[in-house]
Amino acid sequence: MKQRQLSWPGCRANCWLIALLATLTVAEVAALPFLFTHLRPQINWTQLETQPWVVEEQPRSIEPHLELVPHPNRTKISASDASDAEFLQRLANQTATSRMLWNDAGGGDGLVYPPFVDRALRLLNLKQVAFEVENSLMSQVTCTACRAGAGMIQHQIQSGKTDADLIQMITDYCTNLNIQTARVCQGVAQLFGTELIYVLKRVNLSPDELCSFVIGDGCADVYNPYHEWEVIFPPVPKPPRLADLPIPMEAAPFFKVLHISDTHYDPHYAEGSNAECNEPLCCRLSSGRPATPNAAAGKWGDYRKCDTPKRTVDHMLAHIAETHKDIDYILWTGDLPPHDVWNQTKEENLAILKETVQQMVEKFPGVPIFPALGNHESAPVNSFPPPYVNQVDISISWLYDELDIQWRRWLPQSVTHTVRRGAFYSVLVRPGFRIISMNMNYCNNKNWWLLLNSTDPATELQWFIYELQSAEFSNEKVHVIGHIPPGHSDCLKVWSRNFYKIIARYESTITAQFYGHTHYDEFEMFYDPHDLNHPNSVAYIGPSVSPYYDLNPGYRIYYVDGDHDSTTRLVIDHESWIMNLKEANLYGYPIWYKLYTARAAYNMKALRPSDWNNLLNELTNNQELFELYYKYYWKNSPARPTCDAECKKRLICDCKSGRSHDRKHFCAEVESKIDQESSKSWKSWFYRGLTNSYSLLSSITYLPKYLLGYR
Repeated sequence: MKQRQLSWPGCRANCWLIALLATLTVAEVAALPFLFTHLRPQINWTQLETQPWVVEEQPRSIEPHLELVPHPNRTKISASDASDAEFLQRLANQTATSRMLWNDAGGGDGLVYPPFVDRALRLLNLKQVAFEVENSLMSQVTCTACRAGAGMIQHQIQSGKTDADLIQMITDYCTNLNIQTARVCQGVAQLFGTELIYVLKRVNLSPDELCSFVIGDGCADVYNPYHEWEVIFPPVPKPPRLADLPIPMEAAPFFKVLHISDTHYDPHYAEGSNAECNEPLCCRLSSGRPATPNAAAGKWGDYRKCDTPKRTVDHMLAHIAETHKDIDYILWTGDLPPHDVWNQTKEENLAILKETVQQMVEKFPGVPIFPALGNHESAPVNSFPPPYVNQVDISISWLYDELDIQWRRWLPQSVTHTVRRGAFYSVLVRPGFRIISMNMNYCNNKNWWLLLNSTDPATELQWFIYELQSAEFSNEKVHVIGHIPPGHSDCLKVWSRNFYKIIARYESTITAQFYGHTHYDEFEMFYDPHDLNHPNSVAYIGPSVSPYYDLNPGYRIYYVDGDHDSTTRLVIDHESWIMNLKEANLYGYPIWYKLYTARAAYNMKALRPSDWNNLLNELTNNQELFELYYKYYWKNSPARPTCDAECKKRLICDCKSGRSHDRKHFCAEVESKIDQESSKSWKSWFYRGLTNSYSLLSSITYLPKYLLGYR
């Protein structure tokens, strides 16, 4: 069937629900084959908007939004050839950090990690399902559980069970099988069950189709015409591409940009409370008393499943305001509420939004801030109905309308129409330089509403093309910001595929992308879909403020090519700053320091897509360099685990795959190289072991007799 085309112009929490759906009796499991093959609810669902939204009729930001403030004491950033030893030495000197007391990679703190699957649940592997979905590491286990659960829910719906009956059934299974505590089970069933049941009643999809949609490449790739669509580009030829982008001029003017992401501020964090509770979020009074002193929550945060105390957020913002007084603007890429996703309310999430906005206003008065929406801002988490879902009780307008009010402190009035429609916008920052903020929740495959119709929700991608084409006509360079990286497994495959095409078409316009969501310090590469030897864009994925979990809190500073005649608007360099949480809790006071500077740490000539692609090749072949990258990826956390060959393949493939659920297309060569190196290392180790053993035996053979005990 031909894919539908659009006209021109025109997690964590759901893991427990998927686990719940998999809790079936023996009789129910026996009925599943019949359900999978015959259960097809005959329901017609159509999407209609009372007033069609026309992209080209919306107001646009065409006046420069940022007024430059002179910073007379600012040091110029050199962009000369990074092979120059003097330049590298100068950058290295700027990267000096405070003395580290612990540099080990092991757990070291006696942290208690629960068994992967407890005995009572071994048959169904429900805790494995929860772990995989929470960490976006899907396997056939999760796929089977999803199909079983989806089939069972659909069967119960067809048999006439009420919503209350279905929610109670989910709650009982969850509680009786000890998947979570009773209150978490009840909260998850109420918050997510209501939405899921509403959606499943209105879709005509089999369990195979549903789970392929939600899980992606961890499940069978089932063709589904309802979720196959393509954007259409305007009939404008793509500008000729350059062999490579120019290196930004040395000592030219630049912007200093702060990137903050995933604060996950927890207003209920309690120092000394239990950090090893059996719930998804701990370190609260409701988590109970710690069983041992080591299980108590730290003053400034904790490496276990705990979010950020207010004092840590306040201290970080105060440190940034004092240390980086010459910031030109801020990128703020979402996820403000904590991970207590089973008992969140709209009112509390809005209160956290207002409080954190007020914090930013007070700490950075007069500094423009460009925000993007995270997946945790909604209640329940990941729930972002498209505009055609406009019933008062389930519409997302409660959030988008408040975002418009809060974001208007920094954004022009022209963005109101798109913010209230879909929480995305476009702003002309300086002449020839634009920032476009995307709502990446419309690519979130944990957003159940997309099952109704995933076709360019809120017309966002078609609007994105319109903005980029207008920018190309105006000779503007564009930075794209968002929350979920488009190549992440949480991003819907068909949405990511279309986004990838857009990046390729407008590679001469888009000079950088910025995201959060993963909590790690990493990046993603984009290539020409028809020529994987041509890298055309890089997505910077900033570290989280939240330590959730096993991480140090962190933030990022970028240096962007500024206002001058030959500006590229490329990122010249970036720094990652962290706070060592272990030291902060031990000594009672946090110290924020620069962990590394990208070009100096990785010996990069510049930060163009070609330079990042070269780094990827080096990471594959150079184990010492990869271990350095792995250290920075974990923000130098002392709780980081060791990384074997499978871990290395996953991390490098994450960097190489700007298009989600397509690892086979991008990673085959990388995985083959790593497997070969791993095989060589194993053979070398085995050979060395045999050689050493032989040498030892030989030396013993020729020892003097008196040393061997002979008289």
